[in-house]
Amino acid sequence: MSLARLKYLLPILVLAGMVSCKSKPAKKTEHLVIFKGLYSFGPGEKTFRACGSEHEFWVADSSAQLELKYSQLISFEKQGEPVYIEVEGIQIPSAKDGAQGAYERTLIVKKVKKITKEIPAGCK
Repeated sequence: MSLARLKYLLPILVLAGMVSCKSKPAKKTEHLVIFKGLYSFGPGEKTFRACGSEHEFWVADSSAQLELKYSQLISFEKQGEPVYIEVEGIQIPSAKDGAQGAYERTLIVKKVKKITKEIPAGCK
């Protein structure tokens, strides 16, 4: 290959390489699920237990609404008292450190659909 051709081909190859490196990775789509059950919030406690289950999850509130709405329902003196919630979220394995380390799974709340002190009969 002559030097003249290489002079034109090299910048094209470099440009093609730069463009391919700037492509964005495919975004993971989250499959949100509706969770219904009891939520408790207090010092060192952010837990969820689905209706009809004994298994508890640690809760991470990415909606920034769950803890706020809980504190509007439950007085400071009664923190830790369970309320009924319906939320959209996902489950992930819990981190091994911190308070969530005591729980196998963490529920990440994306959207609060319902929160009430009225606990349905089948969810106690």
